Amino acid sequence: MIDFRSDTVTRPDAKMRQAMANADVGDDVYGDDPTVNALETWAAKRHGFSSAIFCSSGTQANLLGLMAHCERGDEYLCGQQAHNYKFEGGGAAVLGSIQPQPIENEKDGTLSFDKLRAAIKPIDPHFAKTTLLSLENTINGKVLPLDYLARAREFVNEHGLKLHLDGARVYNAASALDVDIIEIAKHFDSMTICLSKGLGAPIGSLLLGSSELIAKARRWRKVLGGGMRQVGILAAAAEIALKENPKNLALDHENARYLGKRLNEVTGFAVNLEHIQTNMVFAKVSGDIEMKALAEQLKAKNILITAANPMRLVTHADVQQADIDIFISELTSLLRS
Repeated sequence: MIDFRSDTVTRPDAKMRQAMANADVGDDVYGDDPTVNALETWAAKRHGFSSAIFCSSGTQANLLGLMAHCERGDEYLCGQQAHNYKFEGGGAAVLGSIQPQPIENEKDGTLSFDKLRAAIKPIDPHFAKTTLLSLENTINGKVLPLDYLARAREFVNEHGLKLHLDGARVYNAASALDVDIIEIAKHFDSMTICLSKGLGAPIGSLLLGSSELIAKARRWRKVLGGGMRQVGILAAAAEIALKENPKNLALDHENARYLGKRLNEVTGFAVNLEHIQTNMVFAKVSGDIEMKALAEQLKAKNILITAANPMRLVTHADVQQADIDIFISELTSLLRS
């Protein structure tokens, strides 16, 4: 099966499976799992933070970050397209009693500092207390520039806010910028890293921050039912993903650009190649093409896409250039018939 729906569909490779089978484990709620402890210690140091916590998902890691930064009735600023606002079930509001204040994303994925400044609430009993600015990198495949991150740090310092990064695909951003991950991480008070997308682990995300913040997050993780027992079998795979797989992301980006070029050869599909910065391709589809029917026909050919217009396709470790050629051939054949 050739799967373009997301980079979340990657499967653990043989080395990961062997590491999972051989992992040294203990009860993580007691702090006794040596593999989890080693992962958290190494990840915190690697990214310039004091502490880290291993979570079951990016949604959980983001929620823990928001709940650790904010008190009930506080507010966080974020993008209208931010995953932790739009796609995570309203968890901050539902479970954290934290009010999101979304700001329209600019075309490049950034947030206007003028609009952010206007959204900060005055200190007054009528308003929620603005506590945090949350950014996302990458966002819809777009990379936030380093100078923008530096200005975001200056902005939160000026207004007495904290700065959180939803870094679900932050290693894709570092790869696209050709910088060490620390050049991104150093601007933030907290950061999440999803291990089960382009990095290829079967499950898990990390939340990184100060020791005090992570201690609060650890308590909230337990409250939310996220305490795990012999989870070293998953942390073993996560360690390989984090230490060994970032170097492979450049190939995913190269394959995305190749996919965009090949799609432009197909009548009815249009891709702006300048917008392909990482591993996501967005194609505008002609109105006379029925996407749901096309997706079903491709599925019968062992090719999975998301039936939407624009159509998002994502490259990852389990998609090779030969798979893209097969997809284009089958797509062209189906459209002709």
